[in-house]
Amino acid sequence: MAHSLSSEVRQALQDIYYNERTGRGKEAFALLEKASAAGDGDASCVLARCYCGRQYVWAGHHFPEDDDRAIELLHKSVVQGSALGVLVALRSDELPPSLEKEMPFADLQEAFDAAVELAETGDAFCQYVVANSYFWWDFVRIQNKGKDAFPNQAAYKAYLKENISKCEELFWKSFRGGMYFAANNLNRYYTQGDEDLIAPRPEKARDLWKTGAEYGHPIHQAIYAEELEKAGRAEDALHWFRLAAEGGHPGAWSDVGRCYLNGIGTPKDEAFAAQCFEKDAATGNINGCNYLGRAYFNGAGVPQDYVKAFQLLFSAYKKGSTWGVYYLGKCCFDGLGAPQDYAQARVFLERVDWDNSEVFYMLGYIYGRGLGVAQDIPKAVAYLKKAVGNRDAKEELLHYKKTLFGKWVRR
Repeated sequence: MAHSLSSEVRQALQDIYYNERTGRGKEAFALLEKASAAGDGDASCVLARCYCGRQYVWAGHHFPEDDDRAIELLHKSVVQGSALGVLVALRSDELPPSLEKEMPFADLQEAFDAAVELAETGDAFCQYVVANSYFWWDFVRIQNKGKDAFPNQAAYKAYLKENISKCEELFWKSFRGGMYFAANNLNRYYTQGDEDLIAPRPEKARDLWKTGAEYGHPIHQAIYAEELEKAGRAEDALHWFRLAAEGGHPGAWSDVGRCYLNGIGTPKDEAFAAQCFEKDAATGNINGCNYLGRAYFNGAGVPQDYVKAFQLLFSAYKKGSTWGVYYLGKCCFDGLGAPQDYAQARVFLERVDWDNSEVFYMLGYIYGRGLGVAQDIPKAVAYLKKAVGNRDAKEELLHYKKTLFGKWVRR
């Protein structure tokens, strides 16, 4: 069991967490794969986090997500003797008694002490892992102490508070050392406190994202930019959105483009906005595909192209976005960039969750004429009446009348 991180793990942590905007994530991932296969337990631990998605690693690295592979690696790290792996497995509820018996430590306390030793060398990731053991109360199991170990409830609560509070300094050391994820738990620690043990201090969380942005973390630059935009500081927001985008944060180029499209903190420039959307769309980013798809639909900053519009918007839709369903429905209804398909148009249009007179008109038309769906005249009339101010809807309503018995029928 090594008492220091290998050069491979140290380099990977630099590229994955501490200096993530260098764009060397893929190289770091490959380095960890090789080191893990060679028996480096710490490499297996960090690699496991890489497979866990944006909850544990920056989305800008575009690492593959595979929970089964992550669990396999985490278990492997424990057997390989990684103290960090033991603590992360414990935190992830992936340290059953059978695996605990396989770790080359006498007990959890010995593993914890080894991780503390690594943290004391100044490594930010190690500090973060140890801080989490305090923050999430894992120290209770590590120290094997329960309520019965204390003379009364007050003594037990004092023990809990003393240990939980140790996370604060460690998270700050980790954050200052480059571990941007530490800010997430600091934010929670300050804004929520911890039951009746730690009182909330939201004022201490006020500048966390600003600090992370100034440290150069693209994700914090994007979050800070959002805060500035909400505060009405549009020019400052655009500055930080741009830095986040240049650092590779997914979706940030779309925010830059949105600012140029709408003249937020800068003069309007539809052509440049489209160029920004293209950068995100090229990576498959949902926002980029949606914004660029709408730009092609409207011919805003790019030549109008319904085929490209439909392809981009549909690619975002397949990933779970309903942002572009109006445009997709319109394309299918009118045969713009896609075959005319009333049944498919209805599927898209019925997912529009805001009032839109043209949507109501198209749905009324489809139901009234039974196009790709069973004819439903009452529903058609209801939709057409909701399409206030829509000329086509008014004309379509002329095809319907009420009988003496109050039933709507087509003329």
